[in-house]
Amino acid sequence: MTQGLHSPVEAEGAPIVISVDAMGGDKGPAAVVAGVFDSLRDRPDLHILLNGDESLLAPLLAPAFDKAPELRPRIALRHAAGVVTMHDKPSQVMRHGQGTSMWATIDAVREGAASAAVSCGNTGALMAVSMLRLRKLAGVNRPAIACLWPSRNPGGFNVMLDVGADVKADPSDLLQYAIMGAAYAHTGLAIQRPRVGLLNVGTEEHKGRAELKEAHEVLTRAASSSGFDYSGFVEGGDIPGDRADVIVTDGFTGNVALKTGEGTAKMISDFMREAFNAGLLSKFAALLALNSLKRLQKRMDPRRVNGGVFLGLRGTVVKSHGGADATGISAAIGLAHRLAGARLTERIADRVASVEAAGQDGGPERPGLDAGKGSRSSE
Repeated sequence: MTQGLHSPVEAEGAPIVISVDAMGGDKGPAAVVAGVFDSLRDRPDLHILLNGDESLLAPLLAPAFDKAPELRPRIALRHAAGVVTMHDKPSQVMRHGQGTSMWATIDAVREGAASAAVSCGNTGALMAVSMLRLRKLAGVNRPAIACLWPSRNPGGFNVMLDVGADVKADPSDLLQYAIMGAAYAHTGLAIQRPRVGLLNVGTEEHKGRAELKEAHEVLTRAASSSGFDYSGFVEGGDIPGDRADVIVTDGFTGNVALKTGEGTAKMISDFMREAFNAGLLSKFAALLALNSLKRLQKRMDPRRVNGGVFLGLRGTVVKSHGGADATGISAAIGLAHRLAGARLTERIADRVASVEAAGQDGGPERPGLDAGKGSRSSE
């Protein structure tokens, strides 16, 4: 067990408390409250610390408790009148964010009142507050945001990171992303030894920027002692494929890929809806294919994998999509619950520490985390 982390230690069978920001989503606190109740029904050991404006939340909770009074003891309301909007700059929130629901949500993890945090709010502000209040794990240069991507792998998903925490990443950062992503895949997808691929413009070793070629060498050396197998360079078409379980890239490229994937999935869904509503015969064909279409919809539904996970912090933070409905919010809370129960933060800390120790003990030929750090001595 890694010492000094801000997440509480649950005893066997003890409740798992998730701190939820009730005010940050595009659909308002009503969707968050509905998602909270959905998540509680499915997870008997889950408790919720709900952060937000009590004058708005209490009227939403009252009728929900009337319908499900058995859930009342499992929700605690913590008043926080302020709200971080989607237009607030992260620097402003860092200076003046005390008293907001987002700040209170993260502080609950810092204080040990909750094992993980969930927010639908402003991504940049959430990362800034999380960095400020939780701090980075020892040995981590840059935290990353990891997402689950539907894929052809047996488990149905790949992990990709970074998808937006930081637009740049040097070889040592990419190694840390691989270590953290592998820990996430092991914990969240039950993959014993995840395969890691490095996103590039081609799979040949001579392709790509100089930093990627250096990262390729670092990952090749590190794989045997870092808890993953290295699959080499992968291309964009491999993100939903079965060549790797973890796709590693910088935050700029990862965010572009993520938004492109989301937009493409929505376009396909819209095209299919238009095609099956084109006429009477099309509607009849849709009726015949109804069960197959429902299975396809369920498999492609982004709400099922809603939640980017901030990795590399001294606590687990799940960023739900800003436009998430109750189903998506419930999925994000479920992900936080699963990762908290599996002690993801402690697993990542242990893996980073072990690889860093291997680098310090083994000299320049060992896969330590100091490769590529020379240019950031001023940071």
